[in-house]
Amino acid sequence: MTWAGAARRRVPTGGATINVRVLGEGPPVLLLHGYPQTHAMWHAVAPRLAERHTVVAADLRGYGDSDKPPGDPAHAAYAKRTMARDQVEMMDALGFTRFAVCGHDRGGRVGHRMALDHPDRVERLAVLDIVPTAHVFATTDQALATAYYHWFFLIQPDGLPERMIGHDPGWYLRETLRRWAAPGFAFDPAALAEYVRCFSAPEAVHAACEDYRAAASVDLAHDAADPGARIRCPLLVLWGERGAMHRIYDVAATWAPRAAGPVTARSLDCGHFLAEEAPEATGAALLGFLSGGAPPA
Repeated sequence: MTWAGAARRRVPTGGATINVRVLGEGPPVLLLHGYPQTHAMWHAVAPRLAERHTVVAADLRGYGDSDKPPGDPAHAAYAKRTMARDQVEMMDALGFTRFAVCGHDRGGRVGHRMALDHPDRVERLAVLDIVPTAHVFATTDQALATAYYHWFFLIQPDGLPERMIGHDPGWYLRETLRRWAAPGFAFDPAALAEYVRCFSAPEAVHAACEDYRAAASVDLAHDAADPGARIRCPLLVLWGERGAMHRIYDVAATWAPRAAGPVTARSLDCGHFLAEEAPEATGAALLGFLSGGAPPA
């Protein structure tokens, strides 16, 4: 894992201080990670994007080296609306008023809400290996509940998942990554060590649980309050051909009703972790999309 030439910064916002790496020059693109990772998941893709763009790879609140505010009864501290606002304010502080967003997993959900709440800020949106949150809860069946059991484990109250994960957070993280990647894939050792370091703090485990609790409560309320809202910018949807999301859903079809503008969709030959399992293909797809063209077939 290398971030040669990347400047590391901690950027205060109204709700949390956000940890970022900034690399390259050109039109800005914000990279957002998923669970249970950090911005380090972009280590193999960010340098390629930085050949043409200013890349801002950020840790979401509650993850990595960003602040981890305590949860609250309504889980509003980890609503995707709140997490999106952090990132918009962070980009403001860096001098970027309009930018593209590429989000994997939880980062894609933050990017989705950001595009709805801040359409004047998000020029393009790419979401990696997800379907909309409300669609997941509305269509859950045995296959989904088995593959994505953590959606229902992490939302349990009263510290139950925190206590269970906290018994051996390193093992839990490694096992989670192993289950979701294509069989036989090995994560970069330095990136894996970073995930374990950041996830092992009790406040990080709690924050991640709050992220999922928000998804099952306040995020659904926000979605229900604006049912007609659509993503107005160009949208790219990527997913792993060997991942569970692809086996359960027609991923592209779930996003078409959410977009007012053009949608480009395709799968890559990998599991859930596109940017690490298939960095060349992921980088090429994102560069094509960010330049205004279609990603290579």
